[in-house]
Amino acid sequence: MPSADNWIDRRDWGLLVLLSVLWGGSFFFNGVILRELPPLTLVLLRVVLGTIILLPLLRAAGIEFPRSLSGWAPFVAMGLFNNVLPFALIVFGQTYIPSGLASILNATTPLFAVVVMAAAGEERLQARRVAGVLVGLIGVAILHGDALGFESRQGIGILLCLAGAFSYGIAALVGRRLPQRVPPLGTATFQMMASAVLMAPIAAVVDRPWLLPMPHPATWLAVLGLAALSTALAYIVFFQILQRSGATNVMLVTLLIPVTAMLLGYLVLGEPIALREVIGALVIASALLLIDGRVLVWFSRAPASTPYTIR
Repeated sequence: MPSADNWIDRRDWGLLVLLSVLWGGSFFFNGVILRELPPLTLVLLRVVLGTIILLPLLRAAGIEFPRSLSGWAPFVAMGLFNNVLPFALIVFGQTYIPSGLASILNATTPLFAVVVMAAAGEERLQARRVAGVLVGLIGVAILHGDALGFESRQGIGILLCLAGAFSYGIAALVGRRLPQRVPPLGTATFQMMASAVLMAPIAAVVDRPWLLPMPHPATWLAVLGLAALSTALAYIVFFQILQRSGATNVMLVTLLIPVTAMLLGYLVLGEPIALREVIGALVIASALLLIDGRVLVWFSRAPASTPYTIR
């Protein structure tokens, strides 16, 4: 169960960094796939292949399926708000705006999560957490710099990506109410299965994917990477953090994604890091410390200096 003080331990900070790498890659994979496949077909392939990858792991772990409609209900809700709606909205948004701007808008997810959880009475609206998220958004904006500019047609893409971030905020509330007895692997698989069932008729009616030309091998590799890394593995990590540190904390990953993308570009592709990007990363780091709160507690508990006395 998540701790009452909303703190995140070292293990979950490490998992958040891993999750930011896995989900950060989804923006790259989406950009490659959208050159040949329409958005809804992309989302359908993502959730169907993700399900196919997770099912053998579920069987090997001996985890049983829910036995009633009421048992499936929370996973259907999670699949809708955590997969179907945000995946579709963000992918459609990326047809209007660049990936960098999409990742900036995705970073508003923790702010939506804080507000949704407070409105539902699940968590107090702590000024420290709100301030931390706002500081983090400033850091993301600094990190991306020129990516903030947008043209007239990009307004639609911005609204779509913000709607996707809001859907993730609702998913934080749904995730808070998931059955705690189900292991993270089971939760990841069940909500992915529900997503595939919800997405199949929508993609079939709108895109009619069986009529599309066969994509090139590079596109298929991107689809496999999206399904295996940014979906199947990512959701196992996501639900592990969710069970241990809580719904609002796991959404902090969206603040980390731009930083890990920058570091991966530097380490893997040899892309230079500008001073602006270093400043943005430091601002995001300070925001995460502010949200976590333990630094403030340490300062408040620090003993006051002993005053000098005149004798």
